[in-house]
Amino acid sequence: MRCKLHRILFIFVAVTIVLNSVFFPVYGEEFDVDAKSAILMDASTGKILYEKNIHDKLPPASVTKIMTMLLAMEALEIKQISLEDKVIISERASKMGGSQLYLEPNEEKTVEELMKGIALASANDGCVAIAEHISGTEEMFVKRMNERAKELGMNDTQFMNTNGLPQDGHYTSAYDIAIMSKELLKYPKVHDWLTIWMSNIKVGLPNKRQTTIELVNTNKLIRTYPGAHGIKTGYTSEARYCLSASAVKNNLTLIAVILGSPTSDIRFAEAKKLLNYGFASFSAVPIVRKGEVIDELQVEKGKAYTVKAIAKDHLNALVKKGEENNVQKEIILPKQIKAPFAAGEKIGEVIATKDGQEIGRMDIVTDVEVPKASLIDIFGKMVKRVSKPSK
Repeated sequence: MRCKLHRILFIFVAVTIVLNSVFFPVYGEEFDVDAKSAILMDASTGKILYEKNIHDKLPPASVTKIMTMLLAMEALEIKQISLEDKVIISERASKMGGSQLYLEPNEEKTVEELMKGIALASANDGCVAIAEHISGTEEMFVKRMNERAKELGMNDTQFMNTNGLPQDGHYTSAYDIAIMSKELLKYPKVHDWLTIWMSNIKVGLPNKRQTTIELVNTNKLIRTYPGAHGIKTGYTSEARYCLSASAVKNNLTLIAVILGSPTSDIRFAEAKKLLNYGFASFSAVPIVRKGEVIDELQVEKGKAYTVKAIAKDHLNALVKKGEENNVQKEIILPKQIKAPFAAGEKIGEVIATKDGQEIGRMDIVTDVEVPKASLIDIFGKMVKRVSKPSK
């Protein structure tokens, strides 16, 4: 009987160990966060390092503005708008209320001034003005916000406005906020605004009284946490205190999202806790940098003899502290490439592995376009080859 009990106990312990190894996350959470929902994400790989109710649909308050800024940065990238564009403030934008720049109807502001106002002072009027400038109406811009959310895989999100003011049906999740934060951080220019602690802006119509108002960044981590470079705070009575915070240290960029924290001080303290945990526990091993030349390939039947093979984007390998030397890099490239091909065309891959397991990969692309050589081009190459003096 005792032998049988020992056998049953052994089986129970073995099954428990197996279940734990299968169903518990790779990175265990041994602490709690004082918020309804929270996440810590590696901005390079999208790996989740800590999670708490990350898919709960919650009101995000002004953290919504991350998507507004993202769409503005994308419009700037494709030259749909420019930073110097003059934006005429509409009656609707001027009446937003809440955190604002106190813009007047028919006042003119540049896109850059509005973006600075959104990033620092969480300007609700600035969000509507930017939206109307890009899409014509706020409604059309909100439609694009939701389309972009779907494209990014933000399946817990529905936007009803550009700024996060309370409205039925306006919600997102900690996970989705981390995803759009990760995307926004790809734009170097946005860091110019996100990292400003204090600035000022002149508002009001030129023919009336104008006022210079001081802008103070609502994200206190910019001043108090080393390496902090974003992103956005939020508060409403329903949403409570929210934050998407980002920081960088030794090539590792982390995003900490806090939703529904009871006080402002607690949200910042909990974000710091997540960031401290991440930087203490993980390392980012640089594999390739964006635009880094991997090799120079021979071009077959092209107008050019060679083309540079470059990394499409940055690639870091995320590992636990102490495992950095276990990371290896493999480059897959052909010996030559046949023309024609466009600039940015994929021709290979860089693969990062640790202990034989893949932990990341990045495309290798052509740096320039090379058209197919004409008969005249081929004849010219032959002449050059023949006339080249021998050594």
